[in-house]
Amino acid sequence: MATPIILDCDPGIDDALAIAFAHGHPGIDLLGITTVAGNVGLAQTTANALAVCQFIGAAGTPVTAGSIGPLLRPALDARQVHGEGGLGGAALPCPAATPAAGHAVDYLIETIGSAPGEITLVATGPLTNIALALRLEPRLADWAREIVIMGGSAGRGNTTPAAEYNMWADPEAAAVVFRAGWSVVMLGLDVTLRTAAGPAVRERMRELGPLGTELLLPALEQYRSVHEPAGPAVHDVCTVAWIAQPSLFGLVPAQVQVETAGELTSGMTVTDFAVPGAADGNARVAMDIDVDGFWELTLGTYRRLAEAMAAKPGDS
Repeated sequence: MATPIILDCDPGIDDALAIAFAHGHPGIDLLGITTVAGNVGLAQTTANALAVCQFIGAAGTPVTAGSIGPLLRPALDARQVHGEGGLGGAALPCPAATPAAGHAVDYLIETIGSAPGEITLVATGPLTNIALALRLEPRLADWAREIVIMGGSAGRGNTTPAAEYNMWADPEAAAVVFRAGWSVVMLGLDVTLRTAAGPAVRERMRELGPLGTELLLPALEQYRSVHEPAGPAVHDVCTVAWIAQPSLFGLVPAQVQVETAGELTSGMTVTDFAVPGAADGNARVAMDIDVDGFWELTLGTYRRLAEAMAAKPGDS
């Protein structure tokens, strides 16, 4: 039985790749997408989510726009990494669909609350929408089957020496999420930086028809990160890969707190592995990944999606 998820994201190159994986894997049921400002502004992240869905044949997936900026801080972006449009060199057709009515925060509360214990919440951007939903409805932490985030690090950051981008972009929101009373699955830089899409991986993507040549490759080839000499890491794909095949990752129970006040450490995920068991911590932190297995799963999922797109060429 497929796992129903809602993907809260800020597309973004690797968010777009995560959307494609979630739609393409038979073990995942992508119920809806909510968007947040992050890699680029909210209007662009929402347009990008709609465009990706249309391109991959998922135009029926509702996309609901959310927060235009962090809880307390000025809005920033990562255009220098993801490009002005947010999708690197990918130039997808303009979406015919428009965002669903309403706000992402209400969608999260209503949808997850309508099926307690069933829906997994996946977050690949700043955690603003989720923090606001928790403030409005604290029972969300009990209603969600699980929360899985791409963010943080038990070691160094990638935006500052201390902080990973999603945590740094809205540390107050991240602090709310980690204090909410659920156990967060944290897939941070400790594993995601190991998912470099090197030359061999990108060569296999060339065999995937339009999915490879019009989305995956042009997006990745203009993913302008200076921190990943082995190739662009597909950070956000780790979240949906974990749902599809959790055995690929080694998770360690921990207590994670998010620094909000430090002049040099704002957004740092302070990770204490000294808790004796998962029940005593607030997170399970990924510290190991089967990289070869990850890419076999991911490329296999993209191949399945490419075949489905070829069978219905009018959808893209």
